[in-house]
Amino acid sequence: MTYWPGPGYRLAAEAHGAIRASDQDRERAAEVLKTGYAEGRLSKDEYDDHLNRVYTARTMGDLVTLTSQLPGGGPALFPAPAGPPRTNSMAVAALCCGVAEVFTFGLTAIPAVVLGHMARGQIPRTGEAGAGLALTGLILGWLAIGLFALFVAGITVAAVSFGHAVTHTHAIYVPAPPPGN
Repeated sequence: MTYWPGPGYRLAAEAHGAIRASDQDRERAAEVLKTGYAEGRLSKDEYDDHLNRVYTARTMGDLVTLTSQLPGGGPALFPAPAGPPRTNSMAVAALCCGVAEVFTFGLTAIPAVVLGHMARGQIPRTGEAGAGLALTGLILGWLAIGLFALFVAGITVAAVSFGHAVTHTHAIYVPAPPPGN
């Protein structure tokens, strides 16, 4: 069995070496060989020999090694899975503004609400993570705005009540003495 050393093939072969190859994995490797043959990178004998080895390969490491000298083969045959989706930065900012309300006496409530709504609009379009962060920022923002409105209403009621009490005090009427006395 002839192995073609190529850049990174050993690492990929070790990473995938013990994993059993599926029929789909073998078909992907066969397509790489077919493309290599069509481009003139393999002779007919090499193509037939390697195609036979691909269909009898047991592990993904064997497939990586067999295709390592061809474009799209070797480590590129089995790309690494994509990581978790990014977190939306506006969602993070909404949460930060929502938490900062405690330290800023509510000054960051409106930015938390605005950023939370913007993030909730972006997340479905971009596929990013962070829906919970945006919702938490929204809730904290609206909660602070509601508390501020209650505070202002309480101050207004107190001011009106106090003003009403001051302007409606009952004065005692003392009649003037009669003339000439």
